[in-house]
Amino acid sequence: MKGLIGVLGGMGPAATVDLFNKFVTFNHANKDQEHIPLIISSIPDIPDRTEALLNHGVSPLPLMEDYLQRLEVAGAECIVIPCNTAHFWFDELKKSCHVEILSIIEATMNEVISTQKNKIGLLATDATMHMGLYQQSIEDQGLICIKPDNENQKMIMKSIYLLKSGEFSLAEDIMKKQADILFSNGAEIIVLGCTEVPVILSNEVKSHPDKYIDSTGALVRAGINWYKKRIGKIN
Repeated sequence: MKGLIGVLGGMGPAATVDLFNKFVTFNHANKDQEHIPLIISSIPDIPDRTEALLNHGVSPLPLMEDYLQRLEVAGAECIVIPCNTAHFWFDELKKSCHVEILSIIEATMNEVISTQKNKIGLLATDATMHMGLYQQSIEDQGLICIKPDNENQKMIMKSIYLLKSGEFSLAEDIMKKQADILFSNGAEIIVLGCTEVPVILSNEVKSHPDKYIDSTGALVRAGINWYKKRIGKIN
């Protein structure tokens, strides 16, 4: 099918559901046939990305490559990956398939730049922080990256894993406090640089959309734009 987008998901499933929902709600469709065609892989046996990068855990790359190639064989013409930390392996994943892969980091940074804000807060996993997946891009633009200290970063990870275990309310309480700390430290906007964080802060983002850059939302908008170009709706 022309314009079919593959989703390399399952990292975690809630983030994949969030991406799917945003593809449905962000695209202006009047009937079923006008929605974005997606084929979704949400197989959750991909090893933990943070564990792999920081604690010498099992690499997720072989399984990510396997599922990526399955999406390609199934007809996907473009791939999106709703996991920021997985983008540490972005270059390797691009080499392993023959279709375009959209970068969540690039899509998010394009939206950061468009806000013309200078002090950018960041909520992300330990691994995304440690590998500088966003800090480097933010600082390369001459912007200031406002990060949590070590103790607050531990609470961010606690919130993320609480969501993964189904404890949404407690995860939300913890993450909201962490966002408030970044704002109190001078952040003008906050990048939600882990795809679980927009799920955790969904109520907050809905109430204050101008205060956050949702990495999942940015990736979806990039995907919709790719699709419209592919089918000739825009040049």
